[in-house]
Amino acid sequence: MTSAPGRRSSIFTRLLRHGFTDPSAAERLLDSAGPAPLRDDPVLLDALGATADPDLALLGLVRLLEAQDGATARQELLDTLIAAKPLRDRLLGVLGASEALADHLARHPSDWQALVTYEPRDLHPGVQEFERGLADAGDPVTLRVAYRRCLLSIAARDVCGTIEVAQTAAELADLATATLRAALALARADAPEDAALCRLAVIAMGKCGGHELNYVSDVDVIFVGEAAGGADEAKALRAATRLASHMMRICSETTVEGSIWPVDANLRPEGRNGPLVRTLASHLAYYQRWAKTWEFQALLKARPVAGDPELGEEYVAALQPLVWGAAERENFVADVQKMRRRVVENIPATEIDRQLKLGPGGLRDVEFAVQLLQLVHGRADASLRSGTTLDALKALAAGGYVGRTDAAQLDDAYRFLRSMEHRIQLHRLRRTHLVPEDEADLRRLARSLDLRTDPVVTLTREWRRHASVVRRLHEKLFYRPLLDAVAALATGEARLSAEAARERMVALGYADPAAALRHLEALASGVTRKAAIQRTLLPVLLGWFADSADPDAGLLNFRKVSDALGKTPWYLRLLRDEGAAAENLARVLSAGRLAPDLLMRAPEAVALLGDGDGGGLAPRSRASLEQEVLAAVRRADNAVQGVTAARGVRRRELFRTSAADIVGSYGTESQPAEADQGALVDLVGGAVSDLTAATLAGTLRAVVREGWGDSLPTRFAIIGMGRFGGHELGYGSDADVLFVHEPRDGVDEREAAEAANKVVSEMRRLLQVPSSDPPLLIDADLRPEGKSGPPVRTLKSYEAYYRRWSLVWERHALLRAEPVAGDEELGRRFTELIDPLRYPAAGLEEEAAREIRRLKARMESERMPRGADPKLHAKLGPGGLSDVEWTVQLLQLRHGAQEAGLRTTRTREALAAARAAGMISEEDACILDEAWVLATRVRNAVMLVRGRAGDTFPTVPRELGAVGRYLGYGPGHAGDMLDAYRRTARRARGVVEELFYGGS
Repeated sequence: MTSAPGRRSSIFTRLLRHGFTDPSAAERLLDSAGPAPLRDDPVLLDALGATADPDLALLGLVRLLEAQDGATARQELLDTLIAAKPLRDRLLGVLGASEALADHLARHPSDWQALVTYEPRDLHPGVQEFERGLADAGDPVTLRVAYRRCLLSIAARDVCGTIEVAQTAAELADLATATLRAALALARADAPEDAALCRLAVIAMGKCGGHELNYVSDVDVIFVGEAAGGADEAKALRAATRLASHMMRICSETTVEGSIWPVDANLRPEGRNGPLVRTLASHLAYYQRWAKTWEFQALLKARPVAGDPELGEEYVAALQPLVWGAAERENFVADVQKMRRRVVENIPATEIDRQLKLGPGGLRDVEFAVQLLQLVHGRADASLRSGTTLDALKALAAGGYVGRTDAAQLDDAYRFLRSMEHRIQLHRLRRTHLVPEDEADLRRLARSLDLRTDPVVTLTREWRRHASVVRRLHEKLFYRPLLDAVAALATGEARLSAEAARERMVALGYADPAAALRHLEALASGVTRKAAIQRTLLPVLLGWFADSADPDAGLLNFRKVSDALGKTPWYLRLLRDEGAAAENLARVLSAGRLAPDLLMRAPEAVALLGDGDGGGLAPRSRASLEQEVLAAVRRADNAVQGVTAARGVRRRELFRTSAADIVGSYGTESQPAEADQGALVDLVGGAVSDLTAATLAGTLRAVVREGWGDSLPTRFAIIGMGRFGGHELGYGSDADVLFVHEPRDGVDEREAAEAANKVVSEMRRLLQVPSSDPPLLIDADLRPEGKSGPPVRTLKSYEAYYRRWSLVWERHALLRAEPVAGDEELGRRFTELIDPLRYPAAGLEEEAAREIRRLKARMESERMPRGADPKLHAKLGPGGLSDVEWTVQLLQLRHGAQEAGLRTTRTREALAAARAAGMISEEDACILDEAWVLATRVRNAVMLVRGRAGDTFPTVPRELGAVGRYLGYGPGHAGDMLDAYRRTARRARGVVEELFYGGS
């Protein structure tokens, strides 16, 4: 039948409406000989439309019909399909979800009848039912066929929702148990003399042992052997080894019917290097003397499944005391945490965002957390000794070891992630834990989970939501009970012992767990609203503190802030209600000394960490800062009060900038760390420079107002130099400046000079008066004649000096000169005065270039601190700030007059202009920019971590770790950070050698 040209057939439209993605192909299939009688059957179309992949389901049905042995068999299938809804739903559900099982049915077309039975006993089969299903298998090939037939029945109940994910996993484990028994029976039948010599027990481990197997997974086992009937032990073990090896091959080897699954015995003592089969005594000796922590963790799931049942039970009974005593081992919790980190680190970067099992927020996070708590608390509580993750989680909640709400959320997330994993594997029966990238695969996966509205988007959103829950909760399972351990609980409620609480704190990286628990007690005890809210917040905060290099400092600082602000209603409301505030606070308090010190001097600045209208960490503009500072000065009664107010604004804004820098470097749960390191450097440099300029403007106004009223007898301007003029100040930078003045009309030059000098002296004094605010040091040593010259000159004096006496280094220094405060017109004229000096029309004389190189070489040799490693000195070392800046500045001196883009005080802007003008290659410019950004970040990190400026990496391990964390390196990777710095600096030095020292 064909439709009119240009019009779609009605069947095409119906197919499209029922979820077919290729209705034309589906229409052709329906027109084929097999399913033609079903073409117009609305029940069939509805049933196909209800499957995960209607196109795949229809194709599988056509193949199954074509594979039937004759017309009678085909008609029987068609009749049953039309008449029996249970079969229709099961069969089409499987065909729409699993291409691999559709292949099996095409090869074994009568196996569809395994889905016809629909009786209560068929709904929840156990090991015995599966053993009956495998009983007729007489060789590895027929065992595979029988296994797939049993698997077909599990998959059918799974995709139809007859059984939920935990029951599916249990049935898959039961089927694996029956299969191992059948395989061992085949091996015994092939070697009866070996079977007579030994007792062999097969112990299931991993997911099979835990009764939570996947559709396709390695089946982890351990073998235990003993001599039978007085046989020689050595001969018996060789016989047992042959039987075990044969059993493994029966399951693992590929035949015409494929394989079942690999049997993996690498969890045995000594792994693949150890004997495949050991006696019970040998197992015990190994675990008592040599076993590592992870091996006891693995034994949590040990379960006898095949072979000699008595020997299997003896094995488990003998090892149980060792398993439940493992938590007493030194560094037990830390070892488990380290193992988890190692698993994540070994995930290929291209896969980590798609990993359902091993990635952050994945299944393994849940399993590790639950197993750790089982091992810690299962020593005294036998109810926790389950090998099944969800059962153990339920028991932990019932015993008070984790919060009930947390356990419920984790249970829900785990079930969703396991359901995703099951359906991904079911499609082709391949062992994978990666979420597919193909749109069609994602659509089928989503529909198989009953996500039908905008399936791909909905699936992605739900997956990320559940993964986020796991990330948030998997370590939090440690934290909340810690609060209960130090808080008053009702009689009869479960609580952690002091020792258990201490172990948990050590696991989280606390160097002084006793002090940390005292802080927790102070924060969480009591019946006040403050204590109640903090009990809610602390489990999350502890996790964020643990993610830093100094959890102890984070918790202590939080206690200090809480003591200062805890009775302030807005503070508790801010942390409770504003999503970003609590996490931002935790990051800031545990990242180092500078930001917490700034905050402690005025704790109300914590309001800046919120995400509401009253907060925000975005830096303010220079204009708005200057407006606030000048307004504060106007309100002050005298210069001291005015400058104190200006310094208070500076302290608050330094905190805002440092907090923004820390949060951007660490990232948050909702916002990843800033990938553009240069953007963070520009943020800090611009914000601190603007803040310094506003502070100087306010101080100048305060001093002038007190001494002279509204007008100084001389015009006065402040010129920023060095990093200040370049908008590149760091947290610990001095303000390099020049002071310039010009007497007003009719004012005596001597009177004007005295006024200008008094202004400079008073500004310096007031900005360094000891107070709770950090001082601002003014450095005017770049002025003409250096320290020997007057601190302030008239514009004419500058002109005369530069015309007659200026040295190369002074012209060089003027490249960074920019007016920052005071009389704008005077500042503009100063700039016009120096432009011909710093951007000479004829370029830089070769002798001057040689002099600059000599100065640079002398500075490298004379200013390098004694004992410092030059390769790790961020300012003066090879490839450091000085190297990059002097190279760029040499280009500015040479070509600034001709190339407008080079006429800037900012290093990165000048470098980009040189690249755009073709003066430096794209590659070399990127190398220099990367090195300059990294060196600047190192200096900022050192100041944030230590609270004082420094140009080299700290030597204290915890401080070095904090610098690494700021730079994006995880725990234990300080060495990688130093290697990366050396590598980056070495590449930059190569470019400097060519452009600065070797260029013409």
